[in-house]
Amino acid sequence: MSKKNKIDKTLVEKILDRKKIAYEQVTFETQRHGNVAEMDTTSLTEDERLVYKTLVASGNKTGPIVAVVPLDHHLSLKKFAAVSGNKKVEMLPLKILEQTTGYVHGANTPVGIHEQKHFPIYIEQTAKDQPFMVVSAGKIGRSVKLNPLDLQQVTAATFADLKE
Repeated sequence: MSKKNKIDKTLVEKILDRKKIAYEQVTFETQRHGNVAEMDTTSLTEDERLVYKTLVASGNKTGPIVAVVPLDHHLSLKKFAAVSGNKKVEMLPLKILEQTTGYVHGANTPVGIHEQKHFPIYIEQTAKDQPFMVVSAGKIGRSVKLNPLDLQQVTAATFADLKE
């Protein structure tokens, strides 16, 4: 890739480089819904089931916890509470998401959150059977494609049944 076409690395990519974790840079088109920018899933070239979203909740006993689930599935709050040792979990309100994680809605990343905040991270267990997964690189429209076991290692995550 020529210097002109080279994409500047995000903090997440620099962390992965430092830890010698193999990954590919991925970019997605984005669209706005009100004041929130989101990935435009109509432009996905990857199999949508291999693209994962990073969701942040708050447990009544643990405080902030992170779930990484396929884009095409919903998170089961009941299962998430059980695996994280909470009686109840609630999604973090948008208004406090950035101040809690350091990332805006649509850019939350398990790699960056682990590196900077050390919140417990749980990855949907079906990911470990996949050859790769795509997660946010900490910037809207930017992701990284990597091996699920590498993501688990770099984030000290637990694989668990999280899908509804």
